[in-house]
Amino acid sequence: MRFESVSQKQAEIFQFPHESYDVLICDGAIRSGKTIMMIASFLEWAMHEFNGCSFGICGKTVRAAERNIIMPLQALRSITRKYNIAYYRSLSLMAVSRGKRKNYFYIFGGKDESSYMLIQGITLAGVLFDEVALMPESFVEQAIARTVSIRAAKLWFNCNPESPLHWFYTEWVRQPKKHNAKRIHFLMDDNPGLAEEDKAKAKANFYGVFYQRYVLGEWVMAEGRIYPMFTEENLYDDSTRRPELEAFSSRYCAVDYGTENPCVFLDIYDDGDVIWIDREYYYDGRHEGRTKTDGEYGKDFDDFFSQRPLLTSVIIDPSASSFKAVLQESGYLVRNADNDVPSGIQHVATLFQRRKIRVHKRCKNFYDEVRSYVWDDKARQRGEEKPLKAKDHAMDSIRYFVNTIIPEWRITG
Repeated sequence: MRFESVSQKQAEIFQFPHESYDVLICDGAIRSGKTIMMIASFLEWAMHEFNGCSFGICGKTVRAAERNIIMPLQALRSITRKYNIAYYRSLSLMAVSRGKRKNYFYIFGGKDESSYMLIQGITLAGVLFDEVALMPESFVEQAIARTVSIRAAKLWFNCNPESPLHWFYTEWVRQPKKHNAKRIHFLMDDNPGLAEEDKAKAKANFYGVFYQRYVLGEWVMAEGRIYPMFTEENLYDDSTRRPELEAFSSRYCAVDYGTENPCVFLDIYDDGDVIWIDREYYYDGRHEGRTKTDGEYGKDFDDFFSQRPLLTSVIIDPSASSFKAVLQESGYLVRNADNDVPSGIQHVATLFQRRKIRVHKRCKNFYDEVRSYVWDDKARQRGEEKPLKAKDHAMDSIRYFVNTIIPEWRITG
């Protein structure tokens, strides 16, 4: 990878280290080239200004930072020709040297409120936050605190937009002067390396609030239905032309476990391109007037899956430990679901939009839920962005499956 040309806004990223600002904020649309430019500029600044110092590179998770920062950096010819880069994955540490100059870049994940403890005690000469809007404020504040003893330290933030009530937008994006920050707002057109067909493809992946945020680069509120892009085109029946699911697909079950709340099993076939939700089990203990035990659900599970090919694995919420144990005792391969709600909703929405999730018409509860799945207005008034916790059990199940099984390259297309 190399830079053939840069836009004016991309060039401003490289000007930042030579200016009097302490902070750089790059926000806006996806595929605008802001991240790769920040990576190169951050490293060049660190290696020019410091020797024998430590820096932080923060992603939502360490693996996300490796994927979004470390791997692209190692593919930049302009960087690898100039510096020796060694990444020690077991230590989450990147060592960069040139001649007698050497610096250390520690990789941190800021996925929840407890993450701030991972970064305590270290002194950093600068920090790069990748997708800072996905990190808790406590983690970001702790990382910033690690730089206060270094006079020449600088902070680098990039993100795609979220809610206009998000803490990063209200505290940093809207108040750049308060933090002596330079803000650069990006659109896809600010990336000269992005072909028109790539822009069109990216735009086709999003709808509604996700289009406003990731394509138009706007900090807007999520309101109303979460999946308005789900239409009749996402449905199928036995007359639909499709691969022979039982012969050419991997088969999974996604479980949202409940006792008083509904318990859902989704029978899912994945042909490597399209996800086919072929059947559903849906038991509502409140509606039926009787809750079931783990053992009863285990029998129902065996009966539901007994007549078809073996399951590849069962994806289940990690909190359902008792039912997970029942399934494991019965010989099923069980995987804890990735229960990240914001990214899961975004990924499912993209796959709905691209018609890569198809649902059999017999899955009546799934269909009812997807049409009534809405954002929580009361949570929004508190500055939070969450789905309304009502009739969301099939929605949780498909989110578990997509977050856990489907790789990112299939989601983005």
